[in-house]
Amino acid sequence: MPKVALITGSTSGIGLGVAEHFAQNGYAIMFHGLEVNGAQIAAELGAKYQVATSFSNANLLKPEAIAELVNETVSQLGRLDVLINNAGIQYVAPLTDFPGSKYENIIAINMNASFYASKAAWPHMEKQGFGRIINIASVHGLRASAFKTAYVAAKHGVLGMTKVMALEGANKNINCNAICPGYVKTPLVEGQIADQAKSHGLSEDEVVTEVMLKKQAVKQFVPITAIADMALLLAKDGSETITGTTFTLDGGWTAQ
Repeated sequence: MPKVALITGSTSGIGLGVAEHFAQNGYAIMFHGLEVNGAQIAAELGAKYQVATSFSNANLLKPEAIAELVNETVSQLGRLDVLINNAGIQYVAPLTDFPGSKYENIIAINMNASFYASKAAWPHMEKQGFGRIINIASVHGLRASAFKTAYVAAKHGVLGMTKVMALEGANKNINCNAICPGYVKTPLVEGQIADQAKSHGLSEDEVVTEVMLKKQAVKQFVPITAIADMALLLAKDGSETITGTTFTLDGGWTAQ
């Protein structure tokens, strides 16, 4: 039976790129996202790579919906080998102007959903004696930027959670690692460009060159293919001893 990957936020951006890469390598995929054509995306990629796929638009703000997403993955695709917690949202504003509702939602989607999905997936992985949990964090799990209180807090929390789950899964062949990309040209980042332009009083081009990529030694967006390749490596059978760590794909940001 092919291995099965559940990837949250996989109908656009990083998640879609990772999902396609896994499908290309023979994984059955549970797609998840809010795009209205999500089921079509799943079906088309399944047909393209001749793998089983399914789709859910589960609301990650609700723990019970996250648990159901995991259960649907197992019931529809037969098992769950790889959980990739990728879904994320963003909002940029000074601390004193940061809406409480935006803060709560970012913490819920970017951090709490990883907890609830991992908790639901864990018994399945433990029973089959194999599991790979990959958290798509961010360089903002290692560094801070102004106006991103909730996002930075959530991503720092995800890295701590990653380490704890790695320790608990160490003797069960359940590995947990995090990938920390720098800026990737996705719909989420395109939205950030507009928000940052407003916050900093800059043009969008100036945000890219003077704010986003300023901290990276390599002055270009991180390619989604690099993230997908790293995730696939961490998902493999031979990654037993790779656990509890972060893999930073940030164009040299944290080297400085």
